[in-house]
Amino acid sequence: MEQELISGVIAAVLFQNQENGYAVIKLDAEDGTLITVVGTIPVPTVGERLIVTGKWTTHNNYGRQFEAEFLERLLPDTTNDILAYLSSRAVRGIGPKTAEKIVARFGENSLKILDAMPERLAEISGISVKAALDMGASFRRQIGVRRLIEFLAAYRIPAEIAVRLYRVYAEEAMERLHENPYLLTLPQFGAGFAATDAMALELGFDGDDDCRVEAAVIFELRHNLNNGHTFLPLDKLTLATASMLELDSDTVRDALDRLAELGRVEIDGIAGLQAVYLPEYYEAECYIAERVSRMAHEKPQPLRFADRQIASVEAENDITYAEMQKQAIRCAAERKIMLLTGGPGTGKTTALAGILSLFDRMEKKTLLAAPTGRAAKRLSELTGRDASTIHRLLETQISPETGEMYFVRNEDEPLDCDALIVDETSMVDVLLMHSLLRALPDKASLILVGDPDQLPSVGAGNLFADLIRSGVVLTIALTEIFRQAQESLIVMNAHAVNHGELPVLTAKDRDFFFLKRRSPDAVVQTIAELCAKRLPDNMGIPSGEIQVISPTRKGETGTQRLNSVLQSVLNPPSPAKKEKYCGEKCFREGDRVMQIRNNYDIMWKKQGGGAGTGIFNGDIGTILEIDPQEDTVRILFDDKEAIYDSDLLSELELAYAITAHKSQGSEYRAVIFVPYAGAPMLLTRGVLYTAITRARELLILVGNEEIVAQMTENNRRNKRYSGLRHRLAEREAS
Repeated sequence: MEQELISGVIAAVLFQNQENGYAVIKLDAEDGTLITVVGTIPVPTVGERLIVTGKWTTHNNYGRQFEAEFLERLLPDTTNDILAYLSSRAVRGIGPKTAEKIVARFGENSLKILDAMPERLAEISGISVKAALDMGASFRRQIGVRRLIEFLAAYRIPAEIAVRLYRVYAEEAMERLHENPYLLTLPQFGAGFAATDAMALELGFDGDDDCRVEAAVIFELRHNLNNGHTFLPLDKLTLATASMLELDSDTVRDALDRLAELGRVEIDGIAGLQAVYLPEYYEAECYIAERVSRMAHEKPQPLRFADRQIASVEAENDITYAEMQKQAIRCAAERKIMLLTGGPGTGKTTALAGILSLFDRMEKKTLLAAPTGRAAKRLSELTGRDASTIHRLLETQISPETGEMYFVRNEDEPLDCDALIVDETSMVDVLLMHSLLRALPDKASLILVGDPDQLPSVGAGNLFADLIRSGVVLTIALTEIFRQAQESLIVMNAHAVNHGELPVLTAKDRDFFFLKRRSPDAVVQTIAELCAKRLPDNMGIPSGEIQVISPTRKGETGTQRLNSVLQSVLNPPSPAKKEKYCGEKCFREGDRVMQIRNNYDIMWKKQGGGAGTGIFNGDIGTILEIDPQEDTVRILFDDKEAIYDSDLLSELELAYAITAHKSQGSEYRAVIFVPYAGAPMLLTRGVLYTAITRARELLILVGNEEIVAQMTENNRRNKRYSGLRHRLAEREAS
C-alpha cells in the first residue's frame, strides 16, 4: 500500500501512552474531514498542526484510520488554534479562561511571548510576574521534553527517560545527548544499554569508540548490582562485556585500565580474584569492614550489678526472660556492636524491649530505625517508641547544584545518640550501612536486629549474612520458640519450612489454611473472592488489611494479572472516581499503590503537620485524588501526603498484590500467598518463608501443594559477589 501525506490540526486526543508515545488522535484535516490517526505521536496537544506520512488501515473494532509512520509537528499559528492549544492545559497554570486573556492580548504572538518574553504575561490582570515566568518555564519544558521524546521514540527509548533527561539538562539535553548518547545508561536516567547502543551506532559512533566500551563496562557493573553483586571478577566482566559488544577482550581490558586511572572503577584482590568495583561500593565495603572491626574489638564495658539490673528490668516489664534473652540484654549494654537474630516466635521483640528498658535505666539516648517506612512503623508499634526509616534518620537532602541526593548526617554532623538499634537488618544493603556508620558517633553502640533466613537485601551486598558468618561480631541467636507462639500455625509452619520440612496444610481451624486450586483462573478467582467477600464478611478482616503476595510479577498468577483483577473487584470504575492512565496502567482514586524506586525529590506533608522529601522503593499508599486540570495525583503514604506529577506515575504500581521481595519488612493482618507457578529461581524456600512470616493473624495459601513442596525443598540462594566477609577476615588476621 502506497504512503500518503495528510495535514491538519489536532482536534482531540482520544488516547496516549506516556511510556512509549503511542497515541490515538482526531485530526481536523485541511479538506474539512475529521480523521482518526494512530501511531507514535508523543505528547499530542489539541491545536497542534501535523503533517503526517503514513497509510490507511482498517481496524476490526474502530474502522478506517490513518497509521502514522513519519510526522512533522508545527506549533499552532492562528489565533483559533493557539486558543485551542492553550485551553487544553498543555501549559501548566493556563486554563481556558487564562488562554482567552492571553490570546486576546497577544493574538498570533502568544506563543512567542510565552517562549521568549513570558514576563509580559504579567501585563494581563490577574497574572503575577512569578506566575508569568512559571508559565513560560512550563511552555519551554513542554516543547523541550516533546522534542526529546520524539527523538528517543525513534530508537524505542521510553518517553519517561526523556523527561528525566530534560529534568537534569533542560535546554542543553539534546546537545549533551549527541555528545555522548551513553549517558542515558546512567542510573538517574535508566535506559537499557542495547537501545542506547543502537541509537549511538546509528548516530555514527564507532563500535570500538572509547565512550561505547567504557559505558558497557559500567553498565555491566551497574546491571549486576540488581543481582546483588558489589563487584564482578575481572575475567568474567571482561568476557561478558566483550561478548555483548562483539569486541576482543584486549579492547575491554584497555577500557578497564582507563576507567581505573580515571577513578571510575576500583580493582582489588579478593580471595584470589581480581575484583572490579564501582567506586562507591568499594569505599562502602572498606569502610564498613574497618569500622565494624574496630567496634567489635573495643574492650567490653562490664555491666555493673548485671544480674540485679536485669532482674529490675524483668520486674518493670512483668516478665521472666529466657537465658539467651538475658544474654542479649546484657551484651547490648556491654558491647559496642552486637547482632540479635531469630525467627518468628523466638522473642526478639521481647528482648528488644528489655534492651530499651535497660538503656533507659542507664540514661542512654537510644534511636530506633528500620530500612522501610512500614518496617519502622511496625517497630514503633511493637516497642511503643518512636522509630524512623534510616533515610529519614540520616536526613536526606537534594543538592541544588547537582540535583543528587545526599545525607545531612555524617562524620561532621553525627547522630545525637548513645545507642542505635536497627531492625530488619537483612534488608539493609552496603551503601546504606556505609552511610549509617558514617553518621554513628564514636561513643555510640549499635545493635543490628534481623532474621538471617529472610530474603537478602534488594540492593547490592550480603551485609547481614556476611557480618554473621564472619564471626567477628558477637551474634546472639534466639532459637527457642515460646509456648504462646507454638499455638500459631503460622509460626510453626514458618520454622518447619525454614528447616526444609513440609508445612501442615490440612488444618482447618487455626491461622494457616491451604486452598487447593488446579488452574490459574481458579486461583485468581478464589483470591478475588477472598479479598472482596469471604474474609471481610466471614472473618471481619477488611480488604485494606489483606495483602496478596505472589512469587512472580508475570504469568497467569503473577502480581500484574492479580492487580488488574483485584482492582476491578475492590475498586471498580465509577463515575465518582477519576482515572489516570500511565501506559497500560490505569490508576483510579481509591487504588492501593506502591512506589517502585527511591525518589528523594518528591515532597510530602504530614496530615498532622510537618513536611519533608523522599518516597522510597516499597512505600505503599492510597490514591486520594486525581486532578485532571493540574495533571497531578495526590497520594497518602501512611500519614504523609504527596503530590505526583503525571511524569512520576511510571514510578508507581498497583499494590493489591506484591512480590515476596517487596513485602520484606512489612507485616499484614492477613496474607494470601500464591504457590502456583514461576521460575525455579523464584520458587525457593526463602521466598515461601518470607511470605509466611509477613502474616500476623491469618495466612491462606491458594494454589498447588506440589509447588509448596518444591519451594520448601529448593533452598537455592543466588551467590552474590561480596567482599565484606573477606575484608573482615583480613582485618581479623592482621
